[in-house]
Order: sequence, then structure tokens, then C-alpha cells
Amino acid sequence: MKVDEWVELSSGLGLDGLEFYWPFTPWQDPAEVKRLREKVERLGMSIPMFCYSPDFTKPQPAERRKEIDLQKKAIQTAVLLGARFCRVLTGQRRPEITRQQGLTWVHESFEELLPFAQANGVTLILENHYKDGFWSYPEFAQKMDLFLEVLKGFENNPSLCVNFDPSNAIVAGDDPIVLLEVVKHRVATMHASDRWVEGGTLADLERMAASAQLGYASILKHGVIGRGLNDYDKIFSILKSAGFNGWISIEDGEDPACGIEHLRLSIEFLRKKMSAHGLS
Repeated sequence: MKVDEWVELSSGLGLDGLEFYWPFTPWQDPAEVKRLREKVERLGMSIPMFCYSPDFTKPQPAERRKEIDLQKKAIQTAVLLGARFCRVLTGQRRPEITRQQGLTWVHESFEELLPFAQANGVTLILENHYKDGFWSYPEFAQKMDLFLEVLKGFENNPSLCVNFDPSNAIVAGDDPIVLLEVVKHRVATMHASDRWVEGGTLADLERMAASAQLGYASILKHGVIGRGLNDYDKIFSILKSAGFNGWISIEDGEDPACGIEHLRLSIEFLRKKMSAHGLS
């Protein structure tokens, strides 16, 4: 599906906005990025977030330099799209990288990127992520303790917030409610999804993560939001209590055979739950 087709198809779903993802965004062509933004806006929507996946745990300094420069390009693309938020990650959990090495490299990268983001009017949002589809290993800061340690030191920097994904916490073996309670005042955006493991266990998923394999593990499944393991009443009540008024993106519809119908069901569920908890 071409980006224009996706935009046109999405316009009939009653959405407020579309989150753009870097592999399908023509970021090397500013004029085309501008055209897509104008098309989305003509259809009554906006682009709140540019979803990018940097990898700051590459062992070679020159490679990390490239990743920082590409994240800066992503921030500039977010500006062209009219997006106030740009996702940032830490990188892959390479087995040869120690915890302290990874933390040092990630913090060095963030320290350079945050002033650049602020100067461009963009907020970087760190996601408690599982794994990018193009990666061989899961997120370096996948586990809650390491995710919180990455955030530590940037507590008073408004240019770094959190993109909360409850399903990713479950995949990491953490309690999403516990994580949310800790970071609730830093959550600026959210990825709403429901995942489950099919044909295996979370322990099997962790074992698979230890060996390099491109993309998501086959036993990890996506589904209609509200039909999985997440307690959205609890999640939305916590967000409401923290004064959250940000964007909630839908992560569903990956199966072409039933994707649009699943999206409709997910939208219906989220609209109902958001209304019940006073989230607009």
C-alpha cells in the first residue's frame, strides 16, 4: 500500500491524526513530506508524531555518530510533518555490550539531541519498546529498571518525555501498571495495543531474544485493542489522574485480511474508554 492510499483509507475511520513511521516517510524529499502533510490536513487530520528508531548502542563511535545525525534528521522531518513529538529509542541489546557501556552511549547521545530537539520545537519521547522490525536484538532498555535508569538525569528536561506502551511492558516481563505509576507524570503520548504470546511463553520469547533474529518473534501476536492482557480502565484512570491530555496511537490492523475491520473495532473500544475516563 502506498502512503497516499493509507492516508485516504484512514480518513474514513474517524481518526484525529496519523502517526508517521520513518520507513514509509519520504524524509529525503522535503517537498514530498510537505505534500503529504497538506493532504492529511485537507482530510481533517494532523500528524502528531514521527516514529523513529535510532540505535545508539553500536560499538563503533563513527556508527553512533551516524545514528545521532539521523535522529536529528528525524527531528527535522517531524517539523516538516507538523509533528510536535518524535520517538527516540536507545538501541539494540547487543550481547557484547555491558549495561554501563550502553547507558553511557545512550546518555551521551541524548545530551546532544535534546538541545537540538528543543531548538526545533520538538519533544523527544522515549518508548518502553520491545524491538524495531528491522532489528536483530530487542531494545537495550526493554526492562523497566533500565528504562527508568535511562530517564534518570533528564528529570527536569521538558524535551524528553515518555511514549507509554503497556503491551511492551508485558512482553518485557514487567507490570505495565507499576511502570505507568512511576512515569505517569512524564507520559506525553501513548501507543495503545494488545499483544499476547501464541505457541510459547514469555520465557520462550526471552530465550529467542538472546539469539539474533531479524524482526519480531513469530510467537508474539497483535490483536484488537481491548481483547488482550491490558487493563485499559486502570491505565486510563491513572493517565487522567496525572493530567494526561496527549495523543493515543493505535497499534493494530497488521493483518491485511482483516486489518481495517480490526482498526474499526479498536477505535470503537478506545473512543468509548477514553470518553468514560474523560480523555479527549
